[in-house]
Amino acid sequence: MGKAYAIVKSNVFHNGTIELELAGSPAAGAMGGARGFIGMAFRLHDGQFEYIYLRPTNGRADDQVRRNHSTQYGAYPGFRFADSRQQAPEKYESYVDLEPGIWTRYRITVDGTKARLFVNGASQPCLIVNDLKLGDSSGGVALWIGPGTEGYFTGLKITPAE
Repeated sequence: MGKAYAIVKSNVFHNGTIELELAGSPAAGAMGGARGFIGMAFRLHDGQFEYIYLRPTNGRADDQVRRNHSTQYGAYPGFRFADSRQQAPEKYESYVDLEPGIWTRYRITVDGTKARLFVNGASQPCLIVNDLKLGDSSGGVALWIGPGTEGYFTGLKITPAE
């Protein structure tokens, strides 16, 4: 069970807002360390994309370090979470209250090389990325899940910046 994504048809995204509700949890039969990675990929082009995702099983873990890894940013292929932890520990991940399998409101805003993640209607972002690794680019949008994840998505709304 590897990562997977479903590309939103006929959509080119540069700057703006992507919002939806999602629910993710480790899939039946997933290996013991599965955390349920679920989120959005954006600016897909030439086999590359940026992605911001949630790790629902970390949200209420009894280990504070795991909690601090509830949200994460990455860029495929050259900046996955292992790369970010090695190059800039803690910079591209943060805490947010999550529960596995529960519908969660998810909204990202993208402007140039900056992205912000807002969860469950919060007025302040829980994750701030000021240096998107693919730069100020454009491309497709996709629903994204990580290895060993069962994920559900509804209510996708993509609003380009004016």
